[in-house]
Amino acid sequence: METESEPYVRLASLRQLHQVMADMNTARSLADTLQTVADGVVHALGYELACVNLVRADGDLVVAAFSGNQAAEALITGRVGSRESWDRRLGMGEQWGDLIFIPHTEGWVLDDDDVPQWYTDGPAPRFEDEWHPSDRLFAPMYAPGPQGGGSSGELIGVLSVDRPRNGRRPGAWGREALQMYAFQAAIAISNARLRSNMQRALVRLEREQQALRASEESFRQAFEYAPSGMAIAEMGGDQHGRILRTNDALCRLLGRPASAMRRYAFSDLVHPEDIGTLLRTSAEGGRAELRLGRRDGTYVWVSLRNSVVADAADGPRFLLTHVEDIEERKRRELQLAHRASHDSLTGLPNSAELRSRLSARLCQRPQSAHGAVADAMDAAYGHPVFDSGGHTFDFRSAADPYGAYDHHVHTVAPEGDRDDGTKGLAVLFCDLDGFKSINDRFGHNAGDAVLIEVARRLSGGVRDGDTVARLGGDEFVILADGLGRADAQDLAVRLRNEIIQPIRAEGRAVRVGASFGIGWAHCGMTADEVLKSADERMYVEKRSRPKQHRRAG
Repeated sequence: METESEPYVRLASLRQLHQVMADMNTARSLADTLQTVADGVVHALGYELACVNLVRADGDLVVAAFSGNQAAEALITGRVGSRESWDRRLGMGEQWGDLIFIPHTEGWVLDDDDVPQWYTDGPAPRFEDEWHPSDRLFAPMYAPGPQGGGSSGELIGVLSVDRPRNGRRPGAWGREALQMYAFQAAIAISNARLRSNMQRALVRLEREQQALRASEESFRQAFEYAPSGMAIAEMGGDQHGRILRTNDALCRLLGRPASAMRRYAFSDLVHPEDIGTLLRTSAEGGRAELRLGRRDGTYVWVSLRNSVVADAADGPRFLLTHVEDIEERKRRELQLAHRASHDSLTGLPNSAELRSRLSARLCQRPQSAHGAVADAMDAAYGHPVFDSGGHTFDFRSAADPYGAYDHHVHTVAPEGDRDDGTKGLAVLFCDLDGFKSINDRFGHNAGDAVLIEVARRLSGGVRDGDTVARLGGDEFVILADGLGRADAQDLAVRLRNEIIQPIRAEGRAVRVGASFGIGWAHCGMTADEVLKSADERMYVEKRSRPKQHRRAG
């Protein structure tokens, strides 16, 4: 009810509000700002209790400040209410502008949720606008939006107030005052957060600079004069792996000046084929062997060993990488591996490597027309199925390395003597005709020269991705995938025509012939069975040709 003195009361309240707002904006820390906000509700707006519920990083709200009752403050300060429960509160009750009022007739449904709250005692209301002890009034606080609107930004907290001192629900002026106060409190809290973040950033920067100076001083001698490469790189964040500092040994190894090295991360220098190895290398104690690029475009094999230079306050900050040149060792390893898998005379894959490549394409399960149907039925029904002949196919056997659910593409072969359009893995077994007479007449050096030239012609006559291997003696094998029966026969003719051309050996021109047997690999066969099949076809083809066509020399 309006009274003559009310304008003067409002003026006094405005003066208190002005002072509280000035205090909010001059508080020295975020905690002081939050407490000033809570105290201002009690001292300037005339409520007995006030609570500041602040939104945390995970979205839940924590009681960050309380004013008006020390016992209640000790009870709920620091307790957390879930965002779901708060959204429920802010979505019900009566809308008083930006304020939410939940009368006691509705608020009883909130008694058992997880929002921290207090309970005040008092008599039941005697008239309509009297405050009930179970009434709830909330003032949401929003971060200032781009246009300065109070509710246009993100929710940063909620003011909870209880029991106006005059015992009545706030009228139009009281509601407007609380709403304006919440808006100003949001600005003050946002500014305090910004100042706090800036202060922490400055402190962190100073700590990092001190840590870096201490690290440089501690490691300078060992780092700069180490006989092997050393680097310090950033750890974490958008610039993870960027090189900050290198020693002279690493700069010499890569042929790059220190100023240029700072423009790179190790991921920029690593060989494209080794980027996966680098990414899988652990920062803490991780080791890897990979290739790094030199300034001249070549690559050098190195061993990387990582450790972490930690900041005592903030944890791991920098990555210390030790880079050791292993080019010579790696070259020896690659040479040994190549020698073990390749023929020393021709450089072609040897018998063991040929069988390895062939076996990699074959599984133990034959893939027939019935087998494809059986696969689908086994996958659908989860049990063995039978073909039309009554044979059982249990593709879920543990002995089968390619189960019904793998991604193996079965190798199939053309059927019959006619080209049915099937593309398969052709195995061409090649045996040289007349090679023994060259060895006998002109010596082993001439024979070796013939074998080397034949290997070169075979390699030049196939596609990239095909395999040309030497089994031993004058026997060669070609693996050519994706060929039909006619394609394989054409390939054999072309290769034979290449081989029968004169070969220069020990200062003279000699000639050898070639017999080809074409076999087909398909799943269910072993590598030896495939090679035996092609070998047998080669001897059939050799015997079918007139003897004079097989002589050379």
